[in-house]
Amino acid sequence: MSAPSEAPGAAVPPIVMHDEIDSTNAEALRRAAMGERGPVWICARAQHQGRGRSGRSWQSPPGTLAASLMFSPAVAASSLPELSLVAGVATADAITGIAGGQDRRDLPHRLKWPNDVMIGGAKLSGILIESSSFGTDLVAVVGIGINIAARPAIDGRAVTSLAEHGVHCTANDLALELARCMARVLAIWDCGTGFPGIRAAWLQRATPVGTPMTVNAGTGPEAGTFAGLDTDGALLLQDNKGIRRRFTFGDVMLAAPAKA
Repeated sequence: MSAPSEAPGAAVPPIVMHDEIDSTNAEALRRAAMGERGPVWICARAQHQGRGRSGRSWQSPPGTLAASLMFSPAVAASSLPELSLVAGVATADAITGIAGGQDRRDLPHRLKWPNDVMIGGAKLSGILIESSSFGTDLVAVVGIGINIAARPAIDGRAVTSLAEHGVHCTANDLALELARCMARVLAIWDCGTGFPGIRAAWLQRATPVGTPMTVNAGTGPEAGTFAGLDTDGALLLQDNKGIRRRFTFGDVMLAAPAKA
């Protein structure tokens, strides 16, 4: 996976690491409510009240990394969904960096729209973007969970961990690599002006165009194949009638990988 062009001046924000916390996203929003604007990373080696998309819980036992970046981007709230792709690129690059340091540059991880990093058909990492307004300030929280040595169960989903693929690291080392990658990718994003480059970088790291998948946007599953991303980052699905469909939200399930 090639990295997007380097961005100058990509300073790494401070990292606050907890052994355990209720939720790194919740702690980030609490800090914002008290007047902090970041950027700052709130990280934990375990969290017991984590949350995922659509109100789901997200389990983060010891052996995982929960990491939330809190900052105040100079953008309209309508641009914040772009951060899911920004975070996906940064997370994939952080995993590549950690694995590459252990001669595992071939680790076959791929991004799945809108917020997962996968190895094969199993989930390795998830992303949750939250935001809130405090007076005139818009605060964004980019939450990222990565399975390091543990793989907490998710109903109906296959899950995996870095350790299962021969990659061993500490939460501290992974958090630092993630913070470095996120700083670089956020600088490229440049509050939305660089989003076309982020979209291209995300597609380079994604499951291939033509991958069979189903999308459930609340009206039942629709089957087809991955047809890329629209210019704003929306998912494009070519359905079984050859019609290209556009989704701005929904749950995506990939077809099971073919057996050798």
